[in-house]
Amino acid sequence: MKATNWEFTNRALIFGLIFAISFPLYFLDGQNAVAALSSWLGPRIRINEDSVAQLLFASATCILIGAALLRTWASAYLQADVVYAPEVKTQALVADGPYRHVRNPLYLANVLMAVAMGFMMSRIGFAVAVVSMLIFCYRLIGREEDELQRSQGERYERYLGAVPRLLPSVRARIASAGREANWGAGFKAESWYWGFAAALAVFAGTLKLQLFFAILTASVILLWASPWIFRKKDSTQ
Repeated sequence: MKATNWEFTNRALIFGLIFAISFPLYFLDGQNAVAALSSWLGPRIRINEDSVAQLLFASATCILIGAALLRTWASAYLQADVVYAPEVKTQALVADGPYRHVRNPLYLANVLMAVAMGFMMSRIGFAVAVVSMLIFCYRLIGREEDELQRSQGERYERYLGAVPRLLPSVRARIASAGREANWGAGFKAESWYWGFAAALAVFAGTLKLQLFFAILTASVILLWASPWIFRKKDSTQ
């Protein structure tokens, strides 16, 4: 279940490829996931199908914005070179901010992103994106947990026992370690993610696919460039 060295090093590439593969699956299934759901749901709740579709796209935007805030909150407690490192960083255990509620807030946000962006895909594309993202995130989590257990030992074992892996707890499960959040660094590290949220928000407001794909493409390029940018900046410093 653990990710290989290549998968972990190139995880940004694989995240982008999941969407690059899922969007074109309209050639297998020509119906949009939201259109299918609104045509089924509309008559049952006695609301116009177009209105239901608009509500669903607005809901997807809210999910993605919430997930962007979660990733930014998590990145604010990590340095960008840790978030985009080509190998698992095991020197320290971060157990503050969102990490008091869920062990893997970054990967949770990625799964939520797949759900939200899946609303723009076909029914098959939606399923492929969500399942692929979930499986890949679990593979990455398995790799990180294995190396952290070997490095941190009993301390990490206690953390595993207290904080859930991917389904967050409403209340904090451990005491704060007193680490301060660097929100500026968090927003910089997650700028590509906010681009995904902006793409979906623009589509929900304008229904213009050209704008959606233009912003999305720029965000994917930024995602792929982020590991190189932050590694180069760290080596320069």
